[in-house]
Amino acid sequence: MSGASEKIRVRVYGGPTTLIEYGGLRFVTDPTFDPPGEYPMPLPGDHKLVKTAPAPVTAADLGRVDAVLLSHDEHDDNLDHAGRAFLSQAPVVLTTVSGAGRLGGNARGLASWQTAELTRPDGIVTVTGLPARHGPAGCEPITGDVVGFMLTADDLPPVYVSGDNAALDHVKQIAERFAPVDTAILFLGGARMAFAFDGALLTLDSAQGAEATKMLGARRVVPAHYDSWAHFTEGRNEIQAAFADAGLAGRLDFAR
Repeated sequence: MSGASEKIRVRVYGGPTTLIEYGGLRFVTDPTFDPPGEYPMPLPGDHKLVKTAPAPVTAADLGRVDAVLLSHDEHDDNLDHAGRAFLSQAPVVLTTVSGAGRLGGNARGLASWQTAELTRPDGIVTVTGLPARHGPAGCEPITGDVVGFMLTADDLPPVYVSGDNAALDHVKQIAERFAPVDTAILFLGGARMAFAFDGALLTLDSAQGAEATKMLGARRVVPAHYDSWAHFTEGRNEIQAAFADAGLAGRLDFAR
């Protein structure tokens, strides 16, 4: 691990919630701090998201936060009630353009490839909005908009946050601009719902995560979004097996 890489700390706190320390700034992804419970979905029929495990930390445990990287605001497994209340604690919430319109306040929308510059103690961290698709082609009218993120700085290697992306073609586009990346925080779990898109993947599964790792040339992969919710079909064991099969076991860091 290079000296620069050692400066990039990541911790995963259940579901999609991670803390990234990068360039002296502290970023939180998709905050979810509620206890286990059910969340009705705004769809025809009695469909619910079910949270199965509590977060290992509270919002207060995280301390100072400089920015929230919110892949999307419309699904409770990426922004639950306590997470929504937490947003006001950050100076800025970077999210989808449509989500910024819904959230207002400190939320700022990033379209694909659009950048935001955040002041750090000794320079700038650039956050680039990246393409993501929350399901099969054409899913957007139902699943909504999603954005991924790339963190870059002059003296640090890139860090990728996938958000709820199920499209390897988007990963390829991102790799063409940014590879190799140091750390890829991949939202895995193989999320599926039997009633949605004939059970098609809504996020990457473990094998696709390994493929994304190769595309990105990622030195380290931190899996997120694979536990604590009932609609995730793959967990830590499946992730480890898929990365081992791909010869990438040494790149995994569960960062718990």
